[in-house]
Amino acid sequence: MSKVLVTGSQGFIGGYVVEELLARGHSVVGVDNYSKYGRISKSYDSQPNYHFVEGDATNVDLMTSLLMDCDHLIAGAALIGGISYFHAYAYDLLANNERILASTCDAAIRAHRQGKLQKVTYLSSSMVFESTTTWPSVEGDERRVPPPLSSYGFQKLAVEYFAKAAWDQYKLPYTIVRPFNAVGVGEGRALGEVEILSGNVKLAMSHVVPDIVQKILKKQDPLHILGEGNQVRHYTYGGDLAKGIATCMEHPDALNEDFNISTAESTSVLELAEVIWKKIKGPDVPFRYVSDEAFEYDVQKRVPSVVKAKKVLDFECKTGLSEMLDEVIPWIQQAMDEGKI
Repeated sequence: MSKVLVTGSQGFIGGYVVEELLARGHSVVGVDNYSKYGRISKSYDSQPNYHFVEGDATNVDLMTSLLMDCDHLIAGAALIGGISYFHAYAYDLLANNERILASTCDAAIRAHRQGKLQKVTYLSSSMVFESTTTWPSVEGDERRVPPPLSSYGFQKLAVEYFAKAAWDQYKLPYTIVRPFNAVGVGEGRALGEVEILSGNVKLAMSHVVPDIVQKILKKQDPLHILGEGNQVRHYTYGGDLAKGIATCMEHPDALNEDFNISTAESTSVLELAEVIWKKIKGPDVPFRYVSDEAFEYDVQKRVPSVVKAKKVLDFECKTGLSEMLDEVIPWIQQAMDEGKI
């Protein structure tokens, strides 16, 4: 099997990706500087096929040395978060993520020319489709619709330009993966994250699912939601995303292609909130909510086409929302009990 370097290995999606790669028999090198959550341990830390390096992805010499004997690179390191996170850190996300990306590509170009590196699998985002007015978003739309208005969406679009430019000039092979609305365990309170007051609860979680779960567990009634709750999302299980990312890395037909990796199921924020409410409070407690003022860049509709992933890779995200929540809700309750949230 291949040797794979994963940047951002200690992060939320990175954790699922490393587990999936190890389960497939790959040897994995993880790189992370603990900048988001601080020092954390993972279940795979002691596995013999996993080697962790505490380091910064902007260190080109370090990255080059690690990549020289790797077959693949999954470029996942980034400052990333939900809507409150990328509003609070609009400049830092743009500036730091561009530094990470440029340094990672510099190292990958060297390792491809002088070492074993075969391909880079880049993690982009559904936010590249932020400004679209037609749905579903098909691969290729990111260059046809107006560019994203948020600095976060713009930076993620830049990821894709870096990938294609490195191919055009240096013939560094790539695959671009666009995860949609990841849901799963392992996402904690970020270091230095700005706390947002939502009703009587201070939030520092960034993503809608853990935010809503936390508020309901803390007895918020009525529940405060951002905007009218009509925002449409495709909530996708982290384990499914990891399978999709690993498949994109491995599959020969993914070479120099891009893929939306997402569930096919559309869910409004209001529908999501009511499902979580009933799972925690029971079906007999009336669902009550109030609307808070929405953020500026709260995209109202984010709907992907998943046809290409099915047709080219024979891959689908199959975990349903209810099943995801049955895993996430107890995890957040335990994190609250331990004072981590």
